[in-house]
Amino acid sequence: MLILVILLVLVALAFDFINGFHDAANSIATVVSTRVLSPLVAVAWAAFFNFISAMPVLWGAELKVAATMGKGIVHFEQLKAGGISLVLMVVFAALMGAIVWNLLTWWWGLPSSSSHALAGGMIGASLPPLGFAGLIPSGILKIVAFIVLSPLIGMVLGSLMMVATAWIVRKNTPARVDRWFRRLQLVSAAIFSYSHGTNDAQKVMGIISVILYGTIWADRAAMTPGHFPVPFWVVLSCHAAIGLGTMFGGWRIVRTMGHNLTKLQPIGGFCAETGGGVTILALAHFGIPVSTTHTITGAIVGVGSTKGTRAVRWGVAGRIIWAWVFTIPAAAIVAGVIFLVTRAIVGVVGVG
Repeated sequence: MLILVILLVLVALAFDFINGFHDAANSIATVVSTRVLSPLVAVAWAAFFNFISAMPVLWGAELKVAATMGKGIVHFEQLKAGGISLVLMVVFAALMGAIVWNLLTWWWGLPSSSSHALAGGMIGASLPPLGFAGLIPSGILKIVAFIVLSPLIGMVLGSLMMVATAWIVRKNTPARVDRWFRRLQLVSAAIFSYSHGTNDAQKVMGIISVILYGTIWADRAAMTPGHFPVPFWVVLSCHAAIGLGTMFGGWRIVRTMGHNLTKLQPIGGFCAETGGGVTILALAHFGIPVSTTHTITGAIVGVGSTKGTRAVRWGVAGRIIWAWVFTIPAAAIVAGVIFLVTRAIVGVVGVG
């Protein structure tokens, strides 16, 4: 059993790595497309801030997004009541459903949401054994609502920042403005990468905690309402995995985000990254596993739209939106199929 738990934790960290790989574009697309940093330096910069976003946990910061993913989508007690093998099969199927969808959308060059892929995976893997009674509608509705709200908030903040910043620097020469914002974009890229680590690494912390508390750790008090402790080694492992994934970068999605959606100057990149990063940090405070992909896409569109509707390639934006719409159901279907296959295999080999 211990070996199975260790293997499943490694699968969870593999998803975290793929999350960083898939979502690297969120952190670096704007700073690369504006040529402020070279791609290799940009991914190193982003990965560093992905990792150090773990530090607030040492100062007592709450892991609210981890709590939402761990016990806000599926009733943990119902899952645990089905036995250790059920916990392992559900989490394995959920992770594989999310991984398959992430890899497909990476191959297609579409910036889909890893957060929603994992949520969809948990939903799809839990339905066959638990039914709809095993799901938590309020938690799922909160996640679904922000498929719409997070890009809208990012778009509004991005466009407002662009308008306000352009007004502030209106009396300066374009060359001077460009020089300023090439430096400031280092700060905004750091803010967004930090927010990406804060939000996305916590999702996998929640899943690993479900694995541990549902199998080898018998501390039932750990999962009581308002109390969701995550071991610090899990925190560090998740941040390291997502940082390493970012280091490898998903270059297909970088092209979509940084070049195909709209053309950005350093001032626009600064506004998009800052608007997106502030949105993610604010929503993470409320425990909402928001999509960093949705948020930065909305912010980029908001910045581009200040130049007029023709500045945004709406055909590309439409393809991205369809990927958002299908992410939860697609990952859920894949996870449900994987659960049924896994349960059938376990039954054949006689594993209890």
